[in-house]
Amino acid sequence: MTEIQIDTEYITLGQFLKAADVIQTGGMAKWFLSEYEVFVNGEQDQRRGRKLRTGDKVEIPGVGEFTIV
Repeated sequence: MTEIQIDTEYITLGQFLKAADVIQTGGMAKWFLSEYEVFVNGEQDQRRGRKLRTGDKVEIPGVGEFTIV
């Protein structure tokens, strides 16, 4: 499981995808979320504005598992 460090209260799912090097640009987030299943804390979520906080877990089948720290 890969840890993604944040310095703010939260990070959006779109920002997370870029920070985790899953996508190259923030503009790709909408496309990525429409093409891939993304699970936040075990629940599927496709909202790029979803707020992720310390302790949240993100799983992208075929890509990896991540924890926000």
